[in-house]
Amino acid sequence: MSQSVALIDVGMTFGAARAVGGVSFTVPGGEFFSILGPSGCGKTTILRMIAGFLEPTEGRVEIGGRDMAGLGPNQRPTAMIFQSLALFPLMSVRDNIAFGLEARGVDRKTRRAKADALLALIALEGYGERMPGELSGGQRQRVAIARALAVEPEVLLLDEPLSALDLKLRQHMRAELRALQRRTGVTFIYITHDQSEALAMSDRVAVMSAGVLQQVATPEALYANPATPFVAGFVGENNAFQGVVVDMGEGMAALDTRAGRLTGRAGPGLARGAMATLYVRPEALSADPGRRDADGNAVRATVERLDFEGAFALLHARREDGAPLVVSTPGARLAETPQPGAAALFGFSARDAVALPGAPDHA
Repeated sequence: MSQSVALIDVGMTFGAARAVGGVSFTVPGGEFFSILGPSGCGKTTILRMIAGFLEPTEGRVEIGGRDMAGLGPNQRPTAMIFQSLALFPLMSVRDNIAFGLEARGVDRKTRRAKADALLALIALEGYGERMPGELSGGQRQRVAIARALAVEPEVLLLDEPLSALDLKLRQHMRAELRALQRRTGVTFIYITHDQSEALAMSDRVAVMSAGVLQQVATPEALYANPATPFVAGFVGENNAFQGVVVDMGEGMAALDTRAGRLTGRAGPGLARGAMATLYVRPEALSADPGRRDADGNAVRATVERLDFEGAFALLHARREDGAPLVVSTPGARLAETPQPGAAALFGFSARDAVALPGAPDHA
């Protein structure tokens, strides 16, 4: 079974420091939900409030529609996987997985059967007698997950569990985690500062900054339609053009910027005459020194360097106003790309850009 989780105006204060302020969101049962943000933004504090290790100083946490106030971690239908994994080094893999069941008084035969079933689920059949020190990092990660699942939680809480693994193993394990969540149907709430993890695994993502919830959306919507300057700057890479909104209509906005007049989709809270920033993804830009874009969006810049990364290359240029410009181009088209030292026009479609009120926020 899985349960929904709801935070209703939840806040947490440590002395004079406000770690989390007025956060509200609902995670339906069976969803893979990630909380994404930089270090110190309050995401782990939220996870610990859901788990019962911390009591909110304001608001409430509900699991399955039930208020969790006053209930400790052992009284909640949750299990938590910590960054350190915290496997018992002197216990076998099987005994590690069965530890929570033993603590609940489950008999030895049932514990063994449950642990063996979970070993099969995590593709570690035959590893029950091994010690944690004999396993790879990815295998230990799977054992920690199996130990959490053994007590049949309705909500599994994961606090940056992949951060200690190398890149290739992280990429492999995030696919395994997603597949495991789909097989079990348990509600997953996953904490990470790695945007690629959050975008690759999640049904929805909540973005946090300085204790404030910035946006909750699907990975696709978060990337294509950031709601705040912080989300635009933190999730993926963006080129930012600051200016004044001079025209609005039919969901579009025109800005007068130091790079010229540029048009994009009008984001929330935009007003004519106000300062705003137009955000354009590197892959939305294309180099064409001979013509302007059909929407009139073109920026002149001089190429400074090319970073070849296999399937694509990142072109780093300098705009005429002195600001940097980053353009992503397919690796197969590298020969057609302006080379370092060359000046070119870089065009983009208005539908591939979004204008948001205020200045860029890269905190």
